[in-house]
Amino acid sequence: MSGSVLRTAALWSASVVLGLAVWSFLAWWYGPTTMASPTAVVSAAKELSDSGVLWSSIQASAGRILIGWALGVVVGAPVGILMGRIDIVRQLLDPYIEFFRFIPPIAFVTLAVVWFGIGETSKIVLIFYTSVFIVTVSTIAATVAISDNKLQAAANLGAGRFQIMKTVVLPSTVPGIVTGARLAMGNSFLTIVSAEIVAANAGIGSMIWQARNYGRIDWTFVGIITLGIMGFLFDRILRTVSTRFLGKYGVK
Repeated sequence: MSGSVLRTAALWSASVVLGLAVWSFLAWWYGPTTMASPTAVVSAAKELSDSGVLWSSIQASAGRILIGWALGVVVGAPVGILMGRIDIVRQLLDPYIEFFRFIPPIAFVTLAVVWFGIGETSKIVLIFYTSVFIVTVSTIAATVAISDNKLQAAANLGAGRFQIMKTVVLPSTVPGIVTGARLAMGNSFLTIVSAEIVAANAGIGSMIWQARNYGRIDWTFVGIITLGIMGFLFDRILRTVSTRFLGKYGVK
């Protein structure tokens, strides 16, 4: 291994050890009713894992996030391209985009439950709402940033509107779409917890809320750490896949 890799690994390990030490100290200082210790959290994670609660919660939250996020990307990307390329489309949709993207999804939880019930649909709709505006805005920015010289060069070579869209616009917007998708994924985790705490019988957010009801602070910590691990893994997978298959379009 090279010196830089060893140094990075050593710094990472030292950071983890320091973090655990600080965490253990705070748990000792505040007591188990306020701050669960690392060993207590590991024990609680094993308890929840053995009972199946942890895995069913992960499955419920992950499914809702992936479906809602994917729908948001599928809708947001083409809408963003159309708004970036066609003025009339942008003029028609921009007021709605600018209005709704500033309203947090949690504000619609009550309406989502009234309209779609406490089942899966309400949570998926909220994740879709979270994702679609982020992807749309990111795609618009990538589309309008395309050089006029590049578009004119393609036109001078005889490319029609469809060919320009296929060979110039779409490849140029891929990095912006991927960036928007990654940001949307991160925000989806914020939304799913709020939605599941308010209106769900399963999921990480619901598990955290149940921990409060039972006075199990260690369960709360398990839920929080699980969300962090899930988010890290989801982003790493998305980043690895997009770099591998879309690297030729400038995705890093």
